[in-house]
Amino acid sequence: MENSKFPKITFGIIVLNGEPFTRYCLRSLYPYAHEIIVVEGGHEDTKSVCTPDGHSIDGTLESLHKFKAEEDTENKLTIVVRDGFWPKKDELGNDRTPQSRAYAERATGDYLWQIDIDEFYREEDMERIIRLLQNEPSITSVTFPTHTFWGDINYVSDSWALRRGEKYYHRLFKWSKNYKYLTHEPPTVLDENGIDLRQKHWISGKEMLRKKIFMYHYSLLFPWQVEQKVKVYQNEKPDDCSGITDWAENNFFRIGNPYRVHNLYLYPSWLKRFRGQHPAQAIKMISDINTGVVKARIRRTDDIEILLNSKKYSIKSFFLKVGDPLDQFIFQLSRIKNIPKRLRKSNSNIN
Repeated sequence: MENSKFPKITFGIIVLNGEPFTRYCLRSLYPYAHEIIVVEGGHEDTKSVCTPDGHSIDGTLESLHKFKAEEDTENKLTIVVRDGFWPKKDELGNDRTPQSRAYAERATGDYLWQIDIDEFYREEDMERIIRLLQNEPSITSVTFPTHTFWGDINYVSDSWALRRGEKYYHRLFKWSKNYKYLTHEPPTVLDENGIDLRQKHWISGKEMLRKKIFMYHYSLLFPWQVEQKVKVYQNEKPDDCSGITDWAENNFFRIGNPYRVHNLYLYPSWLKRFRGQHPAQAIKMISDINTGVVKARIRRTDDIEILLNSKKYSIKSFFLKVGDPLDQFIFQLSRIKNIPKRLRKSNSNIN
């Protein structure tokens, strides 16, 4: 596709300790970008994984400046930093919204596409999305289904939580200076009349799933990712994430319970092989790690292979998968017929 025919897309990224993804993520977006605005640094609850003045401790900021100096040939990249920590909440108490607004307020594109540093899209899919925007300029919002990678690019996690909606990410929005980025969780943009863009011409995650267009989310790939997620979530959401340290120690770094592998650990989850095609820059990143060009600590995979070669695990995972709609049906029935909570709880804790 010719760049002159692209809609103007502003990619907005918040990053803290994004290595080794940083340069590969930027490279994957660059050909399709009108601009890329990266907001670097952490908020008050990330002090355990920040420098004293609120920046990354793994070389992310240096990688951003290196990319800017060596690879930003079209001057598309803007790096936004703060002298100290970013506010955690906005004036209404919405988490991480100040950082998202930092790139939204600088955006000059016709579309705003929110990106995590560890998410990628296949090149073929990027072009399909661009064609979709070109052919249907009335589209105001797009949500994507995800592949959630776990421990290695050859494995993905599946879970009841993902199947009940957590695998869908609101990412792409029509944009104008008169629009407002309202909240980061979930990402929500309002038009000039205060209308949520998902209430207008919204392409839902289920529709993108039918088109087989995915976000490739490498969010549980490296031990360092999980270590810092645990520290941040403990400080950020102590009530909701009280068990996350136990999950990491017993269900990620070692597989103590192979049916609670996803970090949404209150729901059953399991591992399976990924047999699809990865985005080119994700493949390049892994190749550079394997050849020593880039240093990154990787997770062992022998225990995953033992698990996935087990017929018992395959059978039990199958029953968990088919048990999800049954559990949801019983829950809905319990709301109607007032089935005792004890029965609902026992059914929701299948292992």
